[in-house]
Amino acid sequence: MKRIDLIREIEKLACVLIRHGGKHDWYQNPVTRVSQPVPRHREIDENLARHILKMLKDY
Repeated sequence: MKRIDLIREIEKLACVLIRHGGKHDWYQNPVTRVSQPVPRHREIDENLARHILKMLKDY
């Protein structure tokens, strides 16, 4: 999955960028307070992308 597409999906979940790390950007769901790192690669593995989205979803 392209990184830009993953970021769009994350932002659809109302998640916000909380900080830039060394090689990752950290996004957080403000409702659940769960945060996940998103690597700064152009292409992100589909399994990793699904995992990030699953963790950031509102339960």
